[in-house]
Amino acid sequence: MKLKSELTINGRVYKPGDEVSGWSIYPFFLLHMGMFGASGFLMAYGVKDVELPFLYLHGGIAILVYVIFYIAIFGGEEVKWMFINAGLGLFGIYTEINYFLSSFGKVLSDFPLAVHVTPFLYYILYTFLLRQALLDATGSRDKPERRRKVEVAYVIGSLLVYGALYVSR
Repeated sequence: MKLKSELTINGRVYKPGDEVSGWSIYPFFLLHMGMFGASGFLMAYGVKDVELPFLYLHGGIAILVYVIFYIAIFGGEEVKWMFINAGLGLFGIYTEINYFLSSFGKVLSDFPLAVHVTPFLYYILYTFLLRQALLDATGSRDKPERRRKVEVAYVIGSLLVYGALYVSR
């Protein structure tokens, strides 16, 4: 992948446009964000009496840092589309988080709306990262025809998962 901004990885400085292996980016962020996202999810939905300001502070700082890294790695245009697609994808987010909560005998409506902000933002960031990894894994990032096919498959696959989860509840 080509970096959009200067970034230092393991002491080596990369300039905008430098090629960086996805193996330098995705494993770290998928694991790191998975752990922070899971802790935010558990604090929001699994622990009683977590103060909302603490939940926002814990998640908000991490989310801000991830967005800054995303801009540096993927560019502002990609990040802009992350938020556009998130706005369009609220059905999927709602469905999948409700599905995860059902494992604990709960639903989204069991919690005040303000509690959902942090888990929803983590979900948006995580699915964005998965899409970026898919583009790189399929070698389609810089190949418009292949990219279009991968993106169509991604959208169809996502809708099938969301629909199946929605129907199964």
